[in-house]
Amino acid sequence: MTTKKNIPVVGMACASCAANVERCLNGLDGVEQASVNLAARSALVDYDPDKVTPAQMKKAVNGIGYDLVVEPGRSAETIQRRAYSLLRRHAALSWILAVAVMAISMGWINLGSKAVNLQTSMLLALANLLICGRQFYSTAWKQLKHGSANMDTLVALSTVISFLFSVFNTFWGDAVWTSKGIEWGTYYDASVMIITFVLTGRLLEEKAKDGTASSIRQLMGMAPKTAHIVDGNRIEEVPISTIEVGDILEVRPGEKVPVDGEVISAESFMTPDAAYVDESMITGEPNPAEKKKGAKVLAGTIPSQGKFRMRARQIGEHTALAQIIRMVQEAQGSKAPVQRIVDKAAMVFVPVVAGLALITFILWWAIGGNDALPHALLSAVAVLVIACPCAMGLATPTALMVGIGKAAQDKILIKDATALESLRKVNALVADKTGTLTLPNRNIDFTKSDSLPLEERESLKPHAHEAMEDLQKEGIEVYMMSGDKEEAARYWAQKAGIQHYKSKVMPQDKENLVKQLQSEHKTVAMIGDGINDTQALAQADVSIAIGKGTDVAMDVAQVTLMSDDLSVLPKAIKLSRSTVRMIWENLFWAFIYNLVCIPLAAGLPYAFGVDFQITPIWASALMAFSSVSVVLNSLRLKLK
Repeated sequence: MTTKKNIPVVGMACASCAANVERCLNGLDGVEQASVNLAARSALVDYDPDKVTPAQMKKAVNGIGYDLVVEPGRSAETIQRRAYSLLRRHAALSWILAVAVMAISMGWINLGSKAVNLQTSMLLALANLLICGRQFYSTAWKQLKHGSANMDTLVALSTVISFLFSVFNTFWGDAVWTSKGIEWGTYYDASVMIITFVLTGRLLEEKAKDGTASSIRQLMGMAPKTAHIVDGNRIEEVPISTIEVGDILEVRPGEKVPVDGEVISAESFMTPDAAYVDESMITGEPNPAEKKKGAKVLAGTIPSQGKFRMRARQIGEHTALAQIIRMVQEAQGSKAPVQRIVDKAAMVFVPVVAGLALITFILWWAIGGNDALPHALLSAVAVLVIACPCAMGLATPTALMVGIGKAAQDKILIKDATALESLRKVNALVADKTGTLTLPNRNIDFTKSDSLPLEERESLKPHAHEAMEDLQKEGIEVYMMSGDKEEAARYWAQKAGIQHYKSKVMPQDKENLVKQLQSEHKTVAMIGDGINDTQALAQADVSIAIGKGTDVAMDVAQVTLMSDDLSVLPKAIKLSRSTVRMIWENLFWAFIYNLVCIPLAAGLPYAFGVDFQITPIWASALMAFSSVSVVLNSLRLKLK
């Protein structure tokens, strides 16, 4: 029996980092599957608790330079805030040191002799490397010990090489180079500015990534922190963590319901035995729901009129709100099929770049001899810096996080990235009638319902007609399936604006229709709410359940609509298309960036007589910009 858990990861900076953590976790005995999301800073791990524990996973990940937050009292958010604060301080100090070094190297500040200027620059650059860049070197060393590499490896190599070459020239430049008639220089400014721009880029990137997780924070913000517990004649405010199943709680107007439970008494000025609760944040329904004795209430909902007492039934991670949050987190942490390709590329990317930098150095040295040694070295450093795999690693997860989070805000729960990607391909929809497209009139005597006009028995759900019309405009064929009589099925199909329908169908008939459409090479979505829909839901390419339906249907479904407002269905499909398009845009720009910039950093234009090259300083600035631009591009989804 395996357990699935979403574990926060600390210390990742690029696609290679995520790939290394994922490879480490998947290599542990007892881990069935681990999927690491760079943008979400988390690992979704499916493991056997009898064979491996989170503490053992943490120890393994610590060994390669990262950390897992598995301790109960340890908050991932607190760690991230501290890390962000430290990053901000390091970036600020790095800018101060960088400006000082640049001022000396550009001649704006003259401390006396050339030797004093150089040695002062050396000390400032060394302080920058040891204080602001310390993490790059410690992580790179841990990676090297385990035979792997990441972006920190590239930063460490480029800055150490440029710094050590500058130190050599500071003390022995005249003796070695000047004596042979070769011009030489120092590159402390390059080593300092590389670290400064990388830290600044990470700072901007973390701020932008924080925006992609805003939907999860909003969901978490719905959970109250305290509750009023009834103890005899005394009512006491207590932390939510102290509530146990069976406790009696009192909920007053405007307060959030603390846990899932059952109403045992209620009152309001409108009704002496009922209160009215706003459940729109869970169900999307705008009208407050009446709650009498025996009614179910959900954590995070708010009484708009009246107060009630309730008995706690589900607490902590077992509440409906907690399960919604977990589902969204797992979906955001899952990987789209295209991400698997990117992950494989990331595993070999850093070694390939290191090889390209070495080739660049050897070629320039071979072509120009010792005179070209400084140029060869700077070209190699520029290649190391500019070829950061961050943008490539962020391209897919940031778009998925924003897309799935935005869907959750619209009361659409998407189970995983594969479902989101599959939604865009749907060109046929099979819809159940009762409970999906229509609602039975609850005020009628069902023993006499057959004698009533059709419009007085089943009403059409809100915006059902507009939703079906929108889907068909998008090129999606809609088929309504009903166990009802021919007359009723025809009537409701016409009311919903659906051309294709079948009456008197059994569960097997629904599955058979899905198979038939698939045999015609259609990508089929099935939407239903009952046990009789589960066969067809399981068979469909994309399964969609109504949130107020049965648990069985929701368990099978890849997508759950929490509202009776069917206008969210075409929204989900359009959002899927926008998200996948955004992923490909991000990947395109990430690959184009490397494809164009690596040759420019290596000095390829010189081969064609063009005096142009990207220097290490500009390389670090462009590398930082590429990562931030991918995240900002993904955030555009919020505007759609």
